[in-house]
Amino acid sequence: MPWDTPGLLAGVDEAGRGPLSGPVVAAAVILDDQRPIRGLADSKKLSAARRERLADEIRASALCTGIGLASVEEIDQLNILQATLLAMQRAVQGLRLKPAKVLVDGNRLPRLDMRAEAVVGGDACVPAISAASILAKVHRDHLCLEHDARYPGYGFASHKGYGTAEHLRALKQLGPTPLHRKSFAPVAALLR
Repeated sequence: MPWDTPGLLAGVDEAGRGPLSGPVVAAAVILDDQRPIRGLADSKKLSAARRERLADEIRASALCTGIGLASVEEIDQLNILQATLLAMQRAVQGLRLKPAKVLVDGNRLPRLDMRAEAVVGGDACVPAISAASILAKVHRDHLCLEHDARYPGYGFASHKGYGTAEHLRALKQLGPTPLHRKSFAPVAALLR
């Protein structure tokens, strides 16, 4: 697209909007056109093992990557959408190189000091967004493994914080941890 902004293009996506616990994680990736990565796709369509392999390749081949988090406290204070946009903003700010343009998966944009465009379904069709989706998911999954070790009995390693029957049972039996989002209905109900 010769009429578009010349310069580096970053893709941005998040993981962890829906779970009842843990931070929301965003990633920003500037791919190297000289080192294309085969097999990039929406992280939800890939196996965990495939995501891990691709994440390693993305970190090795991309011009730069950034990870941004919004904490459970920020999610509860701001709401999940605003916390997600904050994590995305932090991911872009974490890039070693400044992109000329940022493509963000979805229909909302974080506040950025460069051109940005929202791309609905971008994680499936824009390689840089696919790469960001993979890095965000892998980073969050690793956090869930740490959460599982810190809070045994909740099953964080298997459900990754989502409101599965197993997780809801554990919440009722053991009560919420500091990792749980108090503003999310199933958790809020237990705090009444």
